[in-house]
Amino acid sequence: MLWMIFGRDRADSAPARAAARPAHLTRLQALHAQGKVKLAGPLPADANDAGGAIVGSLIVADFEDRQAAEQWIAADPYCTQGVFELVEVQPFKQVLP
Repeated sequence: MLWMIFGRDRADSAPARAAARPAHLTRLQALHAQGKVKLAGPLPADANDAGGAIVGSLIVADFEDRQAAEQWIAADPYCTQGVFELVEVQPFKQVLP
């Protein structure tokens, strides 16, 4: 089943995000290599400045159940290194494409 993982960054998270990013991407790439990632990426603070400040991340991926999705994100460097102030995990029903 697909699960939406939304992580909202804490206000002062830019240095922690930069430090955790390589390990975060390694974990995402491993999940993607298993064919489980439908989409993933950062949420820019300003739509007109995609290279600027980031306020969070969105991942839609296939996990066996909510517990598996929650365990995966709980072990992610963005959680363990204090980037996220809030994490939400919800079922996701893909309609398109």
